[in-house]
Amino acid sequence: MKTLFFALLFFFVTLLSSAQKGEYPVSKISDSLKENANAIVRLDQMDIIIASQRSMTLKTQRVVTVLNEKGLGDINAYEHYDKTSGIKSIEAIVYDELGNEIKKIKRKDFKDQSAVSGSTLFSDSRVVYLDYTPISYPFTIAYTSEVETSNTAFIPKWYFLSGYNVSIEKSILNVSYPNNLGFKKKEFQFSDFNIKKTIDSDTKLSYVSVNLFARKAEDYSPSEEDLFPKVMMGLEHFHLEGVDGTATTWEAFGKWYSEKILAGTTVLPEETVTKIKALVGDEKDPIKKAKIIYDYVQKKSRYVNIAIGIGGWKPMLASDVDRLGYGDCKALSNYTKALLLAVDVPSYNTILYGDRYKSSIQSDFVSMQGNHMILAIPNGNNYTWLECTSQDDPFGYQGTFTDDRDVLVVKPEGGVIVRTKVYEDPGNTQKDKGTYAIDENGNFSGSISVISEGSQYSSKSQIETLQPTEKEAHYKKYWDNINNLKLGKITFSNDKENIRFTEDIQVSAISYATISGNKMMFAIDAFNQSSGNVKRIRNRKNPFQIQRGYLDTDEIEINLPLGFTIEFLPSNFELKGKFGEYKTEIIKKENNKLTYKRSMFLNKGKYSNKEYDEYRLFMEQVSRNDNAKIILTKN
Repeated sequence: MKTLFFALLFFFVTLLSSAQKGEYPVSKISDSLKENANAIVRLDQMDIIIASQRSMTLKTQRVVTVLNEKGLGDINAYEHYDKTSGIKSIEAIVYDELGNEIKKIKRKDFKDQSAVSGSTLFSDSRVVYLDYTPISYPFTIAYTSEVETSNTAFIPKWYFLSGYNVSIEKSILNVSYPNNLGFKKKEFQFSDFNIKKTIDSDTKLSYVSVNLFARKAEDYSPSEEDLFPKVMMGLEHFHLEGVDGTATTWEAFGKWYSEKILAGTTVLPEETVTKIKALVGDEKDPIKKAKIIYDYVQKKSRYVNIAIGIGGWKPMLASDVDRLGYGDCKALSNYTKALLLAVDVPSYNTILYGDRYKSSIQSDFVSMQGNHMILAIPNGNNYTWLECTSQDDPFGYQGTFTDDRDVLVVKPEGGVIVRTKVYEDPGNTQKDKGTYAIDENGNFSGSISVISEGSQYSSKSQIETLQPTEKEAHYKKYWDNINNLKLGKITFSNDKENIRFTEDIQVSAISYATISGNKMMFAIDAFNQSSGNVKRIRNRKNPFQIQRGYLDTDEIEINLPLGFTIEFLPSNFELKGKFGEYKTEIIKKENNKLTYKRSMFLNKGKYSNKEYDEYRLFMEQVSRNDNAKIILTKN
């Protein structure tokens, strides 16, 4: 009986255990995949079926185990649709830690909303997305979707590893296509990753990758786009916005885009043409005409964001923008172009990747690329570039969103790849000139003028638009080396003609200096201390990058308190290396005055992971010297 009892018990325990083993138990994930991960992608598969020049189907399977709240962003359960693309199916299943199904989410349970806020013209541009709030962690979501589209100009890039702190258990890409459409591909950053190409024929392409381990984000790393493996794909013969197209050369592609997509979009109402001609008056210089029109567009229109993947690349009609007063980057660029045409100023739609991180059109891969549009006005042998979405940017200023990258300028005779304006490091300046006094109690009072130009103008000019409390928070963070900081009068001068932003600020602080007995001590550099906060990263994996260099120069007059003499004065200091140059000088003057001079020049560049420590030590030396103290003795 005992034997029978234990046999039955063992049978039921086994049966129960078996029943509880779900499809995606977290226990099956290896520890190496969990390390540094907020989420583990168990399966990431896309099947791209290009049936013809005018028909493409995208089938997605994505199974993601989310370990914590930070991993929610790796679920990526959403699809866009519009008049040229439709969602054939979309659903998700949620599993608990043991892999047991706890919820099935059908199409009707997904959120469905406009992809564009504040616009009536794009009501058919929509996004369907999963909005799931977990009961507990970890959990797993298995997501599937199928999307059909007539647009074959944009074949999605395939990212084997989508970002930091996510591991990939298995990634599969399958592509099928007719052999007469000129399918092409370009592979990026494969060398350090386990990726196998399983099929590469004239009608099929397949890749599989397993066990891609999560990488930690490291300060100063290049973008994931430049670090992680991906495949870019395109067709020489494609379809976009109801028109067949060809992309064999940039010249041919640009000519097609100009004639078939942009043609007919720049017609304006006659009364608007009359108004613009009157506004420009007798001005003959094309650039001066363009300045008048750019100012008009900035005052009249506002930007509405249309999500990437929606709205295609055909701009809304210039007449609609004129009537409604809003548009996305394509619409506003095209509208500005139409206004310029009305006064005989030529300009060209320009396609690019707009981002603070510089990213170029792949010039050796002719295809539909980019996520943004600006306008190029020929100006001698160069171009003047207009960011038409901004209501604040100075005329011709590119800032840090579109500078120093390869772009496609679309001319009627064809496309051409051009480099946008490069803001060279020595021109990215911040010039500080000011004065401060320390009284006998160690209290601080002073004023400073800060003039910013080049790429530094881009961030500084935004301060003007901040609310008073935001301004105070900004300066308290910027001068966090000054305890008890109190802001006085603040005035700004935004010289858009010369692209120069000036801040004039009065400040004070009690107990800036430390007093001990008859000694007083304080840091001479009050206004522009480098934090030197470059993290020590042991066994750094990534290369590092300084996107933009700069030149800071400071000249500060210091009034020391009466009745004190200098016991110790920091020495003049100079530092030179591959990353830049740093120099300080302290000049003694009469009547207890000092002049403090500082210059800091940083080179932009890409460096290996092995050079990171050298950079960290360079910045530490700068920081240490910026914090050098003067010691005074009371007479």
